[in-house]
Amino acid sequence: MATYTVDWFTTLDGFGEGPVAFWGKEGPELLAQREERLGRAEQTLVMGANTYRLMERFASAQDDPGFAAPRKAQKVVISRTLQGPLALPNTTLLAEDALDAVPRLKAESPVPLLSHGSITMNRALLAAGLVDRLEIMIFPVVTGLTGSLPILQGMPDIDLELVDSRLYDGRIQQLVYVPSLR
Repeated sequence: MATYTVDWFTTLDGFGEGPVAFWGKEGPELLAQREERLGRAEQTLVMGANTYRLMERFASAQDDPGFAAPRKAQKVVISRTLQGPLALPNTTLLAEDALDAVPRLKAESPVPLLSHGSITMNRALLAAGLVDRLEIMIFPVVTGLTGSLPILQGMPDIDLELVDSRLYDGRIQQLVYVPSLR
């Protein structure tokens, strides 16, 4: 059975979006990690409609080598609102609920599944106990006035076992957990 990993960015105060990308804190180590993490050949990227729309906009509007790996990666989009065919190459659309699709994907996939972003979808999957690993990148900023999308809002109680950690660019902390519902 394939593992399902959620890969989220957050501010120290728990917001998943801010006024600028990476809250203006990106550096060369983070950018290299993102290229490697999203571009692994032996995985499938899983995303909801909003994250797909964002990725499609950035990947098609910019000739940035940082988007080359995600463009090439195998992708699954779980959405009842999008219509196929989807513009990004190597993308399969599943028009169903994520709570039904992800257990089937985990059972059928020969490679690990990684979902970056897709906060609403992944909150539901985390609450249902369907997430095997939770990778959190904590950016050193508090965005109490400008932050949006609180990533853990409305979640049930979840225990987290820390299994790895790393510091990028001397300021961005990555914490990797195995979650379990209380």
